[in-house]
Amino acid sequence: METAARVALTEGLECVTLRRIAEELAVRPGLISHYFPSAEDLVGEAFSVAATGELDSLLPAERPHGTPTQYLARYFALSAGEEYDDISRLWINARHLSRYRPVLRDRVTEQELASDDRLEELIREGVERGEFRTDDPRGTAIQILVVLDGLGAHANSDRTDRPAAVTRLPLTTAERELGLAYGALSDVPAPGESA
Repeated sequence: METAARVALTEGLECVTLRRIAEELAVRPGLISHYFPSAEDLVGEAFSVAATGELDSLLPAERPHGTPTQYLARYFALSAGEEYDDISRLWINARHLSRYRPVLRDRVTEQELASDDRLEELIREGVERGEFRTDDPRGTAIQILVVLDGLGAHANSDRTDRPAAVTRLPLTTAERELGLAYGALSDVPAPGESA
């Protein structure tokens, strides 16, 4: 699955085929089809593995060191820039193909809900600790993710002329919706580091 996820990330879900993954692993395609009788199942699982890996690296479920503010700032720092473009392209690709592929559609929905849940959980923790203020952690999480997805949709575009205010829009949205001062999520020490 790691190989299929890597191919999906670097080349697109259309390149995740039983034959291609077998070639990458230097095995016969029959071995892959033993575990994934349908190419659609392989594509869905490749997307899920890549998306789960992204979520776990950007917003870990276990956050033993640091504050919710630090983890949210880390999330924005990691999800910005060219390092994030491959996963943005994968999401664009998956959402497009899911229109025609029911298995993939189900996986996209599952991963979207997992992202919503993880960010909502972090926001709830921040509210409980008095770091954030919102009456609707779920709605706030979805607003933030919609802004991130909107900017991610430009992963294939030249962004050299993008105004700084647009680049900063996810942070601005989060700060506004969470009752934080402008700039509160910029230059925050990483979890486990002191200011």
